[in-house]
Amino acid sequence: MSKKYDLIVIGAGPAGYVAAIRAAQLGMNVACIDKWVNHDGKAAFGGTCLNAGCIPSKALLESSELYHRAQHEFEKHGIATGKVKLDVAAMQARKTGISQQLTGGIAQLFKANGVDGLAGTGQIRGQGKVAFTALGKKKAEMLECDKILIASGSEPVELPMAKFDGKYIVDSWGALEFESVPKRVGVIGAGVIGTELGSVWSRLGSDTVLLEAQDQFLAGIADGQIAKDALRQFKKQGLDIRLGARVMSADVKGAGVDVKFSVNGEEHSERFDRLIVAVGRRPYTRDLCSSDASVELDEKGFVAVDEAYRTSMPDVYAVGDVIGGLMLAHKGSEEGVAVAEIIAGHKAKVNYDCVPSVIYTAPEVAWVGKTEEALKAAGVSYRVGSFPFTANGRAKALEAAAGQVKMLACAETDRILGVHMVGPYVSELIAEMVLAMEYGATSEDIALTMHAHPTLSESVHEAALSVDGRAIHAINKKR
Repeated sequence: MSKKYDLIVIGAGPAGYVAAIRAAQLGMNVACIDKWVNHDGKAAFGGTCLNAGCIPSKALLESSELYHRAQHEFEKHGIATGKVKLDVAAMQARKTGISQQLTGGIAQLFKANGVDGLAGTGQIRGQGKVAFTALGKKKAEMLECDKILIASGSEPVELPMAKFDGKYIVDSWGALEFESVPKRVGVIGAGVIGTELGSVWSRLGSDTVLLEAQDQFLAGIADGQIAKDALRQFKKQGLDIRLGARVMSADVKGAGVDVKFSVNGEEHSERFDRLIVAVGRRPYTRDLCSSDASVELDEKGFVAVDEAYRTSMPDVYAVGDVIGGLMLAHKGSEEGVAVAEIIAGHKAKVNYDCVPSVIYTAPEVAWVGKTEEALKAAGVSYRVGSFPFTANGRAKALEAAAGQVKMLACAETDRILGVHMVGPYVSELIAEMVLAMEYGATSEDIALTMHAHPTLSESVHEAALSVDGRAIHAINKKR
């Protein structure tokens, strides 16, 4: 192992490992340090995303959806299965196996690109100096480098009245590790993570209650109209989402958790077998720097950076969740690529106006760009087009004709300002609109683009036509 590097990356999540690989492709000698250890005691690259977030949660979401469909939908297709048996252990084993394949793939990519992947902790000790302590070791060795990149990610926020105990009160990782289906599950927080986790256990048979402090579902996150549509669909599925519910206490008693909360000033209490706390994430900066080598943090505890991702320390950069903004894996990865290219002397920039967001429930929710509420608040003149999946032939064939596509375009230039969707596979449909917005497309550009029939993408096409009041397969609103 070389002791002198061009770049040392601290953190091997989606921002860090991508930055390390791209830097190596650009000719740099790179080391990437990561301290992640899974429940089996083995180190793994990929950070929260591959080990305890994006990937394992999507595996369980897929398994739980298939289980739910087998129980409630297959007969409509003329498929008789008899009583459906649930094997949680097999489901969990599949989930873990998928994560292991992908984290192992990162190790192979490091090897192929000449990146030194180091399992352990890294601490900045000064300009060009990182103390590396290998997992299982106590003594650190000093590594030298020209540049340092902080990509240490984030961790779940813990509530003072509902502290994690790893069994009855758990974070988002713990919520993916239940060995059996709890009879009753409580979730504090009905944002992206809380809604996804609640969906998993609800589909598998848990009586699931989501306690959300905000008075509106997905407030400040998704477009209001789309959020209302999604809430209606989730409630139909049996998710008990209680808005304006402010949790006051959560006490483990016996084999369960007693939760007290208020709604409109009125106290309520519920007992759950398991309680999931999903109220957001915070930057992970613990022990990142020695006392004499600290980087500046902003008022929320994120590492402060300039437009080129430079921190307050010379030759130290930062990307990903640790610098704030949308805490999304793909946003972090794009920043990782950008900073590697900046360090190599190239020009690079991330377009933060075109970052897609997705909630992987069924139906899925996806969006990019401005919401209608944001445009109104900014005084921007706009036009709206929408199209329901109930009028889409492919959605009907999939037995998934719920939700809609909504497009917002500038009233003066027709340039697309935002697209919001709730429905089947919108996590895939949103990519077309991200690309369209990246190229500065207008709603007319999409309206003039031929879409295959029958496909779900036709709903995007019709929404674009609807902006100009000329949708073909839906009744256009009078303007």
